[in-house]
Amino acid sequence: MIEICRTTKETDICIKFNLYGSGQAKIRTGVGFFDHMLEAFAKHAHADVEVTCKGDVHIDDHHSVEDVGIVLGQALHQSLYPVQSIERFGNATVVMDEASVTCDMDVSNRGFLFFDLPVGGKVGQFDVELVEEFFRAFALNASLTIHLVYNRGKNKHHIIEAAFKALAVALRRAAAVNKNAGIPSTKGVL
Repeated sequence: MIEICRTTKETDICIKFNLYGSGQAKIRTGVGFFDHMLEAFAKHAHADVEVTCKGDVHIDDHHSVEDVGIVLGQALHQSLYPVQSIERFGNATVVMDEASVTCDMDVSNRGFLFFDLPVGGKVGQFDVELVEEFFRAFALNASLTIHLVYNRGKNKHHIIEAAFKALAVALRRAAAVNKNAGIPSTKGVL
């Protein structure tokens, strides 16, 4: 179990993370929709995730969502690197009713996000533009190359939830143990 805490003037976050867990989640960020997405991520990644975040949500949810992405990414980074004996690449397409989103992932030690989801506006009180902020912070701090691509859908909730679940399944597949892989790179290092 990896534990990381980070305190700034905007947020106070503690995360416990077990990549090879059973999908248990205890999420308390103060942002209800975001909690729901992180619970879905934990469940489908089969990772155990505990998040407590006290943020300046009286201003807005931006700092809490982005900073959780930073700390969760750092916890995942500690869980994965140095890379050895895993598949390295993973992808998943997840459907949620009319919505379909694909996530392609490389445990590359090079943080990069390609984000192609048509999301804007709000889901309840949640500012949908924060979804990209979370994924970017997560990808860069975990040192993952992540491509999230919208296939179809109209309901913002469904599109976003499909994205979080696709990320989770792609991560589970990329982090799958492969004892024959050694260091899964022709360079000999990641």
